[in-house]
Amino acid sequence: MVKSRAVRRRALGLAGCCTAVLLALSGCSSDSSSGSAGAGSTGSASSGASTSSASSASSTVSGTVTVFAAASLKEAFTTLGGRFEAAHPGTKVVFNFAGSDALAASIVAGAPADVFAAASPTTMKTVTDQGDAGTPTTFVRNQLEIATVPGNPHHIASLQDLAQPGLKVVLCAKEVPCGAAAQKALAAGNVQLTPVSYEQDVKAALTKVELQEADASLVYQTDVKSAAGKVDGVPFPEAASAINDYPIATLTHAPNSAGAQAFVALVESPDGQKVLTDAGFLSA
Repeated sequence: MVKSRAVRRRALGLAGCCTAVLLALSGCSSDSSSGSAGAGSTGSASSGASTSSASSASSTVSGTVTVFAAASLKEAFTTLGGRFEAAHPGTKVVFNFAGSDALAASIVAGAPADVFAAASPTTMKTVTDQGDAGTPTTFVRNQLEIATVPGNPHHIASLQDLAQPGLKVVLCAKEVPCGAAAQKALAAGNVQLTPVSYEQDVKAALTKVELQEADASLVYQTDVKSAAGKVDGVPFPEAASAINDYPIATLTHAPNSAGAQAFVALVESPDGQKVLTDAGFLSA
């Protein structure tokens, strides 16, 4: 009898052990299953983060941004180009500075570019009329000033003084914005003169005076400022009747549309506007 009880106790103990083992195994299985779900959840979050990161990377500005800009914007836009590249590592801004009419003609003819910044709404219209640019916005304005050789040896003090006999005056070609503005100013001052040459952009007209191949020229006040020490500037009241608006637009077939939008945003930002007004441009 005693032996039978001992056998039953051992059997019960063994059964208890087996039950405990089974419960432990069940707990392990549950933990393992719960861990798998957690891992799946983590994997899903990681996948979401990866997708978000990829989306962010795809929207990051990269590559080359090609900007066609009026010659008078050269100094200010070169500064902005450097800032753009610093803000977007790995990007490169390539500029084509020339007369706005020549740039507009190139764009219409299919020249690849991302942004067009013109020195007048008329030249911008050449591009928008062909559907080659988005809606432009005016980002700055500019007005004329008389540039003379250093020291102003001919004592030019007014627009009328440009008509004095023997004075060599250079103007921008009539079809470019600085030339069209010069014609308006001369008409406002009732001044008639025959220039020694017509130049295809404002920088070319300025260079003639810098090299002292001409005594004076009608250029933008921004050009006089950028050439400080090489020319003297003479403001004149008639310039107020010939102020040019400068429009900017992203191009319809821009190879780098994200870069184009980012560059225009920089130009229109407070930082961009400060660079431009520091260069002598008027706020739009």
